[in-house]
Amino acid sequence: MAACQTKFRTTGLSHEPERLRQGGTAIISAEMTGRDTYAHRLPREGALAAPEAVQDPPPALQHGARARRPVTMAQIAKESGLSTATVSKVLNGKPDVSPRTRKLVQDVLLSSGYRKRGSGDAPPIIDIVFNDFDSPWAIEIVRGAAAAAQAQGLTVALTALSEGDERRIWFNHITSRGTRGIILLLSQLSERQRGELAVRGLPLVVIDPTAEPGPEVSSVGATNWSGGLAATKYLVDVGHRRIGIITGPPELLCSRARLDGYRAALERAGLSVNDQFVRPGDFRVKAGYEQAKVLFNLSERPTAIFAGNDLSALGVLRAAREAGLRVPEDLSVVGFDDIPLAEWSTPPLTTVRQPLAEMAAVAVRTLLEGTERGESPKRRVELATDLIVRESTAPPGALT
Repeated sequence: MAACQTKFRTTGLSHEPERLRQGGTAIISAEMTGRDTYAHRLPREGALAAPEAVQDPPPALQHGARARRPVTMAQIAKESGLSTATVSKVLNGKPDVSPRTRKLVQDVLLSSGYRKRGSGDAPPIIDIVFNDFDSPWAIEIVRGAAAAAQAQGLTVALTALSEGDERRIWFNHITSRGTRGIILLLSQLSERQRGELAVRGLPLVVIDPTAEPGPEVSSVGATNWSGGLAATKYLVDVGHRRIGIITGPPELLCSRARLDGYRAALERAGLSVNDQFVRPGDFRVKAGYEQAKVLFNLSERPTAIFAGNDLSALGVLRAAREAGLRVPEDLSVVGFDDIPLAEWSTPPLTTVRQPLAEMAAVAVRTLLEGTERGESPKRRVELATDLIVRESTAPPGALT
């Protein structure tokens, strides 16, 4: 999510970011105070590699021939031509099964509608999986999840996905180790992976989904459209008419929603959207810095910039300093997220606060509700955003 490298303020986590940035898993104690903290890398080869395709599942358990009674493990073993012990290993994610056998059993499990019954010996772990850990945004999510887990006597395991093999094997790694459920950040599972979680009775919740998660998956997010609207409307209300925006990745739902809120605010004010003022970003400091320089070089530059997140806004502030532009005298800047750095930037950053810790806590509670029922809950939650006005915004030319 972000390019800047941020140290944890809790001593127990200060040594973890680099390892997680490279792709790996860390088990974090619920109190996040330095106790019981360890990390390990995911295996890159061997039994956990992605399985190869095999023949279709036996017809006796295909959709058209499902038994009305709950399907048993013995039936799965019979139809797959394997032992009950082997089926149990696959069902519980054990690593000592060949990819071909695992694929065969998984196909039969999925097509049969099998559902694992709840077990009282589930490990006291909730897994959080995300693409990038060098972001203050992710750190705040972890803090909120850890606090909510602590209240239930649980710990949080973190899996950061790199661009290598971890993207293929993390799912089997987590299920082989055991978990109460999975929380995804800015990511999504394949249809097959969702089916395998359902087979195992493991719930899934997505925080800030990259796309519409569908009615079968619970998600927790913030009112990104309203936040984008509020940020832009505030700039309009204090007198700005030339307002630029540096967006986030276009494939992210939250990024598109913030851009739509920006457009809506301008349209409501009777202002047209200047395409030159809409610059693509990626929620990182460097992109904010580079795109701000593009905006400053326009023949008629914006008097205000709405950055898609706080890290992008920090890049804008640096570009403004280098260009000799004073903030807020010559340029107003608004961010999004209200990460801890926003309050300590120079000047302190006006931003849209999304309740990151609360979002994580809601995700944990939703996940545990699903654990009790042995299935993924089906809920969509959007928590309200708030505009936090600090010293990086002012009427255009008001202090000159």
